[in-house]
Amino acid sequence: MLLAIDTSSLVLSCALAEKDRLISEWTVQRKLTHSEQLIPHLDNMMKDAGVSREEITAVACSLGPGSFTGLRIGLASIKMMACIWDVPLIGVDTLEALAWNMAGGEAYALPIMDAQRGNVYAALYSVHGSEVIKEEQETVISIDELTEKVSGLSVPVTALGEAADKYAGKLTEAGITLAPPAIRCCRAGSVAMAAWNKLEKGKTESPLTVTPNYIRRSEAEVQWELRHREK
Repeated sequence: MLLAIDTSSLVLSCALAEKDRLISEWTVQRKLTHSEQLIPHLDNMMKDAGVSREEITAVACSLGPGSFTGLRIGLASIKMMACIWDVPLIGVDTLEALAWNMAGGEAYALPIMDAQRGNVYAALYSVHGSEVIKEEQETVISIDELTEKVSGLSVPVTALGEAADKYAGKLTEAGITLAPPAIRCCRAGSVAMAAWNKLEKGKTESPLTVTPNYIRRSEAEVQWELRHREK
């Protein structure tokens, strides 16, 4: 049994999954912080599913990009569980987890998250049933540059993530389809799917070495953008 969490955005999500089956998934968005909600949320989900701590054989979490504080809370909590329970830890990039929301179909997934100031964190994945392949590396890019780049592709693309809601107008104008709301947000269930895929390939990590993936731009890029906007 695998326990997965996602704390990369305002949405808090946790899930229990087996290799080919989602046992339970609780997702909530409230004004309380993740530090207040996470442990009680996990306890209640496990009790509701009738799953004991001894049944957990691996844990997983999203690594980012996303909320700096949220990622730190989630990663610190999951590291503690991995150490105390003596189980493997699997880290999953948040953009990859979003792409796994479309597993089971055939599509090109464009997961995007808000990076502020008109920028987004983005990557491109091709989805073929239970296989999710990274086609373009994660990057920070302006939404205008992204829509121009993606609209030039010869394949239909579906956008997911919180930034898909924020920039829905620009995305649809560029011919990019929006994923249904039910699978558009970050979910621990998709973190679990990606984690199982890595677990089967032996891609587990030491809790001491797992770090958040913030995907920060270089200082030169930031300064160039600031100078460009001042002109």
